[in-house]
Amino acid sequence: MGTVQIVTTVVAAIVTVVAVALAGRAVWQFVSIIRLGQPDPTRTGDPATRATVMLRETLGHTRMLRWSVVGAAHWFVMVAFVLLSILVLEAYFEVVDAGGGIPVIGGWLLYGLVTEYVSILGLAGILVLIGIRLANRPSRAGGRSRFTGSTMWQGYFVEAVVLAVLVCGFLIRGFRVATDHFDFPVWATPVSHALGALLPASDAAISITALVKILISMTWLIVIALTLTMGVAWHRFAAFFNIYFKRDPGTPNSGLGALRPMTSNGKPLDFEEADPEKDQFGVAQVEQFSWKGLLDFTTCTECGRCQSQCPAWNTGKPLSPKLLVLSLRDHAYAKAPYLLAGGGKDLTGEEKATAEQLATVDALALAEADRPLIGGADDGGVIDPDVLWSCTTCGACVEQCPVDIEHVDHIVDMRRYQVLIESSFPSEAGVMLRNLENKGNPWGAPPNTREDWTKGLDFEVPRVGEVDDFEYLFWVGCAGAFEDRAKKTTRAVATLLHSAGVDFAILGEGETCSGDPARRIGNEFVFQMLAQQNVETLNEAFGDREPAKRKIVATCPHCFNTLGNEYGQLGGDFEVVHHTQLLAHLVATGKLTPVTPVDGGLTYHDPCYLGRHNRVFSPPREVLGAALGADDAVREMPRNSERSFCCGAGGARMWMEERIGKRVNVDRVEEALSTGAQTIAVGCPFCFTMLGDGVTGKQSSGAAGEGVEVVDVATVLLRSVTPAVASSTAAEE
Repeated sequence: MGTVQIVTTVVAAIVTVVAVALAGRAVWQFVSIIRLGQPDPTRTGDPATRATVMLRETLGHTRMLRWSVVGAAHWFVMVAFVLLSILVLEAYFEVVDAGGGIPVIGGWLLYGLVTEYVSILGLAGILVLIGIRLANRPSRAGGRSRFTGSTMWQGYFVEAVVLAVLVCGFLIRGFRVATDHFDFPVWATPVSHALGALLPASDAAISITALVKILISMTWLIVIALTLTMGVAWHRFAAFFNIYFKRDPGTPNSGLGALRPMTSNGKPLDFEEADPEKDQFGVAQVEQFSWKGLLDFTTCTECGRCQSQCPAWNTGKPLSPKLLVLSLRDHAYAKAPYLLAGGGKDLTGEEKATAEQLATVDALALAEADRPLIGGADDGGVIDPDVLWSCTTCGACVEQCPVDIEHVDHIVDMRRYQVLIESSFPSEAGVMLRNLENKGNPWGAPPNTREDWTKGLDFEVPRVGEVDDFEYLFWVGCAGAFEDRAKKTTRAVATLLHSAGVDFAILGEGETCSGDPARRIGNEFVFQMLAQQNVETLNEAFGDREPAKRKIVATCPHCFNTLGNEYGQLGGDFEVVHHTQLLAHLVATGKLTPVTPVDGGLTYHDPCYLGRHNRVFSPPREVLGAALGADDAVREMPRNSERSFCCGAGGARMWMEERIGKRVNVDRVEEALSTGAQTIAVGCPFCFTMLGDGVTGKQSSGAAGEGVEVVDVATVLLRSVTPAVASSTAAEE
């Protein structure tokens, strides 16, 4: 061992000990902070499925590869990071002995071949990612970037480290080739040999370059160990755990569909026994999120894919799912010293810690603890109320997140406290909630008019209790019963079911609101009141039928989602289908046959709660394809299917004014009009209203032709199946 090797060995040993010690401390801090969250016993069941899904999503990059170029580049970098950690280990042998290497495997040809080509692909991948980050930097001209709000120096730092480590790896191999310390042939390691032909022979250069590689790697480890909120680096470790503990690992829409029930101390809250002084109602403090919520915040990569897809962010609202998560993360970690010292408020607002416990807590942590979770700038709030109430719960953020963060659940948990305890929510939504409590529908329409849509039909609509048997219970929904445009859909569906010979029945006045708008705005009490009433009514209607024969067809995706995914939490087990699914089946089996193709072109808008939340993408398109005929096809909007853009009505936004930025429905209508289609088909009454209003506005300004119309998929099919009946029905309305 020469002088150079002695120096490089000592320096490498010292910096490594420091880095590993700091990293160990950081991991302990992470565990301590995440454990501050509330219990969630639902996160550990079915470990085999969880492990399988975690490996598929991480090693297979199934979510990242939806963005082909970025996903492929990131996969190569991930593989390089994992496999080439072996080369960092090898550098420790090289600082001691220029000709040294990893025992046993260091001389294998396969080892040399794999590490060479992984290094090449990793180098190409990191250069692509650097280029993408630079091209999308927030300061660029042309609008908001998905990196707006991200901590850019951290991204540049991590990418520079990866690039430098890969370059050092090739330089070490090049020097080893030049000094004849390399055992692999040219065909297996072409880049290493090409560099070796250019570099001088020097044992010292090998050890020094290996030390540089170690110093870069350990500097990275020291920096991230001292920066716990550096998600762009820590996600490569935390993501495995966050994906493993996702809400529903066995479903393709985990974190979507049903909301998590409101819990206290890890158990669903029973409102008949709940006590606001003993039970947690929603989230008022960051430590009241579950431990999985704190893990979510820790894992955020700051990639901004959620932000790029968010309808609120894209229309100038203050909500960015990424920035919301980052704000909660930074607040949690800044407040952590106070919490770890025993600090915190009980449910009555009293401090739990003694003065002695808080005596050594940093003043900044104490100041952070005084910040309200929800509040404006003047109050020092962590999350601005306009951010909280801009969310449409469309789920685009959850759908796009590569590490399975559950943004919607966290937003609704914060809404629950604001509504149930603080009574703080947009004033116009109060009218909707009072209507739900007093009239059983958000419009406040008289309940005895729920069956008015049946008037004028040339057949009798059967009621539950008036017929001996029925295959489907037709859940009409509040919009389908009271909103004029949605009534057209209800009549069209009933007509088609009658024509196809489907045995169905309605509840009529026995039906009340599913509770979706109450639950999404945060009023869990009203939701449970309505839901329990409906579950009792439906259980009585179906009698002793087995679950598979308790069939419900719904025209509203919000009702479809609530009845099918959430009523099970309250004892209601039903087989719920959307009307487009049933109609697609009737067309496929020949019970409904389109005969008149639709003219003028047609585009389809995927409702969030049908498509993204419940993965129903094909049936509406199958129905529309049949109605269009063989010579035409649905003209897809640029944002469709799982990336469909929201209409703006979800999350109870249907009953709140949109005062900030561009209207979401206008943005979506402009996209629909860009296809040139004369018919915009929808599968949701909320979308019908929002897009219909948007088209009307565009027609008034001359930006859309008078022939453009918004109609439900059922109406499109009815016109194609029986044009005469459809015209007659429309005339009667």
